[in-house]
Amino acid sequence: MKEQKEQGVKRVVARTNTMSAMLKAVVAAVKLVAAEEIMPRYMKVAHQRKNDGSLCTEADTAAQEALTRKLQAILNVPVIGEEMGEAEQLASWVGGAQGVWCIDPIDGTSNFVRGLGYFAVSIALMREGHSVLGVVYDPVADEAFAAERGHGAFLNGEKLVSRIVATTLAQALANVDMKRLNSKLVAQLATAPPYSSQRNFGASTLDWCYTAAGRYDVYLHGGQKLWDYAAGSLVLQEAGGRACCLDCDDFNQGDVWQRSVIAALDPVVFEEWRSWIRAHSTVTNK
Repeated sequence: MKEQKEQGVKRVVARTNTMSAMLKAVVAAVKLVAAEEIMPRYMKVAHQRKNDGSLCTEADTAAQEALTRKLQAILNVPVIGEEMGEAEQLASWVGGAQGVWCIDPIDGTSNFVRGLGYFAVSIALMREGHSVLGVVYDPVADEAFAAERGHGAFLNGEKLVSRIVATTLAQALANVDMKRLNSKLVAQLATAPPYSSQRNFGASTLDWCYTAAGRYDVYLHGGQKLWDYAAGSLVLQEAGGRACCLDCDDFNQGDVWQRSVIAALDPVVFEEWRSWIRAHSTVTNK
Protein backbone atom coordinates (compact mmCIF):
# COMPACT_ATOMS: atom_id res chain seq x y z
CA MET A 1 0.00 0.00 0.00
CA LYS A 2 1.39 3.37 -1.04
CA GLU A 3 1.14 6.49 1.04
CA GLN A 4 1.30 10.05 -0.20
CA LYS A 5 1.45 13.28 1.82
CA GLU A 6 0.42 16.57 0.25
CA GLN A 7 -0.12 19.84 2.14
CA GLY A 8 -0.65 18.12 5.47
CA VAL A 9 -3.11 15.58 4.07
CA LYS A 10 -2.34 11.89 4.14
CA ARG A 11 -3.84 9.84 1.34
CA VAL A 12 -3.84 6.08 1.48
CA VAL A 13 -3.91 4.47 -1.95
CA ALA A 14 -5.35 0.97 -1.81
CA ARG A 15 -6.11 -1.51 -4.55
CA THR A 16 -9.68 -0.30 -4.95
CA ASN A 17 -11.44 3.03 -4.61
CA THR A 18 -14.90 1.63 -4.02
CA MET A 19 -16.38 -0.59 -1.35
CA SER A 20 -17.07 -4.24 -2.10
CA ALA A 21 -20.64 -5.48 -2.46
CA MET A 22 -20.39 -7.20 0.91
CA LEU A 23 -19.13 -4.11 2.70
CA LYS A 24 -21.91 -2.04 1.13
CA ALA A 25 -24.45 -4.62 2.31
CA VAL A 26 -23.18 -4.45 5.88
CA VAL A 27 -23.27 -0.64 5.88
CA ALA A 28 -26.84 -0.71 4.56
CA ALA A 29 -27.89 -3.22 7.23
CA VAL A 30 -26.34 -1.17 10.03
CA LYS A 31 -27.99 2.04 8.83
CA LEU A 32 -31.39 0.37 8.59
CA VAL A 33 -31.17 -1.09 12.09
CA ALA A 34 -30.07 2.26 13.48
CA ALA A 35 -33.05 3.97 11.82
CA GLU A 36 -35.59 1.35 12.93
CA GLU A 37 -34.37 0.19 16.34
CA ILE A 38 -32.02 2.79 17.80
CA MET A 39 -32.86 6.37 16.89
CA PRO A 40 -36.63 6.09 17.60
CA ARG A 41 -35.59 5.17 21.16
CA TYR A 42 -32.94 7.88 21.56
CA MET A 43 -33.39 9.48 25.02
CA LYS A 44 -36.74 7.70 25.36
CA VAL A 45 -35.96 4.32 26.92
CA ALA A 46 -35.27 3.17 30.44
CA HIS A 47 -31.93 1.59 31.22
CA GLN A 48 -30.58 -1.01 33.60
CA ARG A 49 -27.18 -1.99 34.94
CA LYS A 50 -25.48 -5.21 33.88
CA ASN A 51 -23.30 -7.26 36.22
CA ASP A 52 -20.19 -5.34 35.14
CA GLY A 53 -21.85 -2.01 35.93
CA SER A 54 -22.35 -0.92 32.33
CA LEU A 55 -25.70 0.25 31.01
CA CYS A 56 -28.07 -1.65 28.76
CA THR A 57 -31.33 -0.49 27.18
CA GLU A 58 -34.11 -1.97 25.10
CA ALA A 59 -32.45 -0.31 22.11
CA ASP A 60 -29.24 -2.31 22.69
CA THR A 61 -31.00 -5.66 22.78
CA ALA A 62 -33.41 -4.89 19.91
CA ALA A 63 -30.57 -3.63 17.72
CA GLN A 64 -28.40 -6.66 18.48
CA GLU A 65 -31.22 -9.05 17.57
CA ALA A 66 -31.96 -7.20 14.32
CA LEU A 67 -28.28 -6.99 13.37
CA THR A 68 -27.82 -10.70 14.03
CA ARG A 69 -30.62 -11.56 11.59
CA LYS A 70 -29.40 -9.21 8.89
CA LEU A 71 -25.71 -10.08 9.16
CA GLN A 72 -26.32 -13.83 9.13
CA ALA A 73 -28.41 -13.31 5.97
CA ILE A 74 -25.27 -11.79 4.42
CA LEU A 75 -22.92 -14.46 5.76
CA ASN A 76 -24.19 -17.24 8.00
CA VAL A 77 -21.48 -17.51 10.65
CA PRO A 78 -21.69 -17.24 14.47
CA VAL A 79 -22.26 -13.90 16.18
CA ILE A 80 -20.60 -12.41 19.23
CA GLY A 81 -22.66 -9.58 20.65
CA GLU A 82 -21.90 -7.34 23.59
CA GLU A 83 -25.28 -8.12 25.12
CA MET A 84 -24.68 -11.89 25.12
CA GLY A 85 -23.51 -13.82 28.17
CA GLU A 86 -19.84 -14.72 28.40
CA ALA A 87 -20.43 -18.43 27.82
CA GLU A 88 -22.39 -17.73 24.64
CA GLN A 89 -19.71 -15.32 23.43
CA LEU A 90 -16.98 -17.88 23.99
CA ALA A 91 -18.98 -20.59 22.23
CA SER A 92 -19.41 -18.36 19.19
CA TRP A 93 -15.70 -17.55 19.16
CA VAL A 94 -14.71 -21.21 19.35
CA GLY A 95 -17.30 -22.17 16.73
CA GLY A 96 -16.33 -19.46 14.28
CA ALA A 97 -13.84 -21.40 12.16
CA GLN A 98 -15.31 -19.89 8.99
CA GLY A 99 -15.62 -16.45 10.54
CA VAL A 100 -17.56 -14.66 13.25
CA TRP A 101 -19.56 -11.44 13.33
CA CYS A 102 -18.68 -9.17 16.25
CA ILE A 103 -21.46 -6.73 17.22
CA ASP A 104 -21.61 -3.75 19.53
CA PRO A 105 -25.20 -2.56 19.01
CA ILE A 106 -24.65 0.75 20.81
CA ASP A 107 -21.18 1.72 21.91
CA GLY A 108 -21.59 4.64 24.26
CA THR A 109 -24.89 3.61 25.85
CA SER A 110 -24.39 6.11 28.69
CA ASN A 111 -24.21 8.90 26.09
CA PHE A 112 -27.23 7.46 24.27
CA VAL A 113 -29.30 7.47 27.47
CA ARG A 114 -28.32 11.02 28.44
CA GLY A 115 -28.71 12.55 24.99
CA LEU A 116 -25.03 13.05 24.26
CA GLY A 117 -24.60 12.55 20.54
CA TYR A 118 -21.41 10.48 20.64
CA PHE A 119 -22.31 6.82 20.23
CA ALA A 120 -22.11 4.29 17.42
CA VAL A 121 -23.03 0.88 16.06
CA SER A 122 -20.00 -1.31 15.42
CA ILE A 123 -19.76 -4.44 13.28
CA ALA A 124 -16.71 -6.53 12.39
CA LEU A 125 -16.25 -9.76 10.50
CA MET A 126 -13.33 -11.65 11.97
CA ARG A 127 -11.44 -14.67 10.66
CA GLU A 128 -8.70 -16.52 12.56
CA GLY A 129 -8.68 -13.81 15.22
CA HIS A 130 -8.22 -10.91 12.78
CA SER A 131 -10.75 -8.36 11.55
CA VAL A 132 -11.25 -8.54 7.79
CA LEU A 133 -14.23 -6.17 7.50
CA GLY A 134 -15.47 -3.42 9.77
CA VAL A 135 -18.22 -0.80 9.95
CA VAL A 136 -18.70 1.89 12.60
CA TYR A 137 -21.83 3.99 12.14
CA ASP A 138 -22.62 7.21 14.01
CA PRO A 139 -26.37 7.72 13.47
CA VAL A 140 -26.41 11.25 14.92
CA ALA A 141 -23.80 12.58 12.48
CA ASP A 142 -24.85 10.05 9.81
CA GLU A 143 -21.22 9.01 9.34
CA ALA A 144 -20.42 5.44 8.31
CA PHE A 145 -16.76 4.52 8.66
CA ALA A 146 -15.94 1.27 6.88
CA ALA A 147 -12.91 -0.81 5.99
CA GLU A 148 -11.94 -4.09 4.41
CA ARG A 149 -8.54 -5.64 4.88
CA GLY A 150 -6.21 -4.69 2.04
CA HIS A 151 -8.77 -2.40 0.40
CA GLY A 152 -8.58 0.78 2.42
CA ALA A 153 -10.91 2.77 4.65
CA PHE A 154 -14.03 4.68 3.67
CA LEU A 155 -16.28 7.39 5.06
CA ASN A 156 -19.83 7.44 3.72
CA GLY A 157 -18.78 5.40 0.71
CA GLU A 158 -15.85 7.58 -0.30
CA LYS A 159 -12.20 6.80 0.29
CA LEU A 160 -11.25 8.15 3.72
CA VAL A 161 -8.81 11.04 3.32
CA SER A 162 -7.05 11.39 6.65
CA ARG A 163 -5.68 14.76 7.71
CA ILE A 164 -2.32 14.80 9.47
CA VAL A 165 -2.56 17.89 11.70
CA ALA A 166 0.13 17.29 14.31
CA THR A 167 3.62 16.26 13.22
CA THR A 168 5.00 16.08 16.77
CA LEU A 169 3.54 14.72 20.00
CA ALA A 170 3.74 18.16 21.60
CA GLN A 171 1.26 19.46 18.99
CA ALA A 172 -1.12 16.53 19.32
CA LEU A 173 -4.77 16.44 20.29
CA ALA A 174 -5.03 13.25 22.36
CA ASN A 175 -7.95 11.00 23.17
CA VAL A 176 -7.14 9.36 26.51
CA ASP A 177 -9.39 7.12 28.59
CA MET A 178 -7.91 7.05 32.10
CA LYS A 179 -10.15 4.40 33.70
CA ARG A 180 -8.01 1.28 33.23
CA LEU A 181 -4.52 2.82 33.15
CA ASN A 182 -2.06 2.20 35.98
CA SER A 183 -1.72 4.91 38.63
CA LYS A 184 1.83 5.89 37.67
CA LEU A 185 0.85 6.61 34.07
CA VAL A 186 -2.34 8.43 35.11
CA ALA A 187 -0.34 10.68 37.42
CA GLN A 188 2.10 11.57 34.65
CA LEU A 189 -0.69 12.28 32.17
CA ALA A 190 -2.51 14.45 34.71
CA THR A 191 0.50 16.50 35.83
CA ALA A 192 2.83 16.60 32.81
CA PRO A 193 1.03 15.52 29.63
CA PRO A 194 3.23 15.36 26.52
CA TYR A 195 0.49 16.53 24.14
CA SER A 196 -1.23 19.86 23.52
CA SER A 197 -4.79 18.99 24.56
CA GLN A 198 -6.96 16.03 25.56
CA ARG A 199 -10.47 14.70 24.96
CA ASN A 200 -12.54 11.63 25.83
CA PHE A 201 -16.23 11.27 25.07
CA GLY A 202 -16.96 7.66 25.98
CA ALA A 203 -17.34 5.66 22.76
CA SER A 204 -14.26 3.62 21.89
CA THR A 205 -15.46 2.58 18.44
CA LEU A 206 -15.74 6.22 17.36
CA ASP A 207 -12.43 7.07 19.03
CA TRP A 208 -10.66 4.68 16.65
CA CYS A 209 -12.38 6.19 13.62
CA TYR A 210 -11.77 9.78 14.68
CA THR A 211 -8.10 8.91 15.04
CA ALA A 212 -8.16 7.35 11.56
CA ALA A 213 -9.65 10.55 10.16
CA GLY A 214 -7.13 12.78 11.91
CA ARG A 215 -9.68 14.35 14.25
CA TYR A 216 -7.53 13.00 17.10
CA ASP A 217 -3.78 12.68 16.66
CA VAL A 218 -3.08 10.05 19.32
CA TYR A 219 -5.21 7.59 21.27
CA LEU A 220 -4.75 5.70 24.54
CA HIS A 221 -7.03 3.21 26.28
CA GLY A 222 -6.19 0.89 29.16
CA GLY A 223 -8.43 -2.02 28.19
CA GLN A 224 -11.10 -2.58 25.54
CA LYS A 225 -13.44 -5.48 24.94
CA LEU A 226 -13.36 -7.34 21.62
CA TRP A 227 -16.38 -5.45 20.24
CA ASP A 228 -14.79 -2.11 21.18
CA TYR A 229 -11.75 -2.55 18.95
CA ALA A 230 -12.68 -5.14 16.30
CA ALA A 231 -14.03 -2.74 13.65
CA GLY A 232 -12.34 0.52 14.60
CA SER A 233 -8.83 -0.89 14.70
CA LEU A 234 -9.25 -2.10 11.12
CA VAL A 235 -10.46 1.34 10.01
CA LEU A 236 -7.34 2.92 11.53
CA GLN A 237 -5.03 0.29 10.03
CA GLU A 238 -6.54 0.68 6.56
CA ALA A 239 -6.28 4.47 6.87
CA GLY A 240 -2.52 4.05 7.37
CA GLY A 241 -2.44 4.46 11.14
CA ARG A 242 -0.62 2.32 13.67
CA ALA A 243 -1.56 0.67 16.97
CA CYS A 244 -0.02 -1.51 19.64
CA CYS A 245 -0.81 -2.55 23.21
CA LEU A 246 0.74 -1.25 26.41
CA ASP A 247 2.66 -4.50 26.82
CA CYS A 248 2.87 -5.78 23.23
CA ASP A 249 4.13 -4.16 20.03
CA ASP A 250 1.90 -6.31 17.82
CA PHE A 251 -1.65 -5.14 18.50
CA ASN A 252 -3.10 -8.37 17.08
CA GLN A 253 -1.20 -10.42 19.64
CA GLY A 254 -2.91 -8.78 22.62
CA ASP A 255 -5.52 -10.55 24.75
CA VAL A 256 -8.58 -11.04 22.54
CA TRP A 257 -11.12 -10.25 25.26
CA GLN A 258 -9.39 -7.28 26.96
CA ARG A 259 -6.85 -5.35 24.90
CA SER A 260 -5.09 -2.05 25.72
CA VAL A 261 -4.46 0.51 22.98
CA ILE A 262 -1.70 2.92 22.01
CA ALA A 263 -2.47 4.40 18.59
CA ALA A 264 -1.82 7.28 16.23
CA LEU A 265 -2.35 8.13 12.58
CA ASP A 266 1.08 9.54 11.81
CA PRO A 267 3.87 6.91 12.15
CA VAL A 268 6.43 9.39 13.52
CA VAL A 269 4.01 10.68 16.17
CA PHE A 270 3.07 7.08 16.96
CA GLU A 271 6.69 6.18 17.76
CA GLU A 272 7.03 9.26 19.97
CA TRP A 273 3.72 8.52 21.73
CA ARG A 274 4.53 4.87 22.35
CA SER A 275 8.00 5.70 23.68
CA TRP A 276 6.63 8.31 26.08
CA ILE A 277 3.94 5.97 27.41
CA ARG A 278 6.36 3.10 27.90
CA ALA A 279 8.81 5.39 29.70
CA HIS A 280 6.12 6.59 32.13
CA SER A 281 4.28 3.33 32.77
CA THR A 282 4.86 0.39 35.07
CA VAL A 283 3.86 -2.01 32.27
CA THR A 284 6.76 -4.01 30.81
CA ASN A 285 6.89 -4.33 27.04
CA LYS A 286 6.94 -7.81 25.52
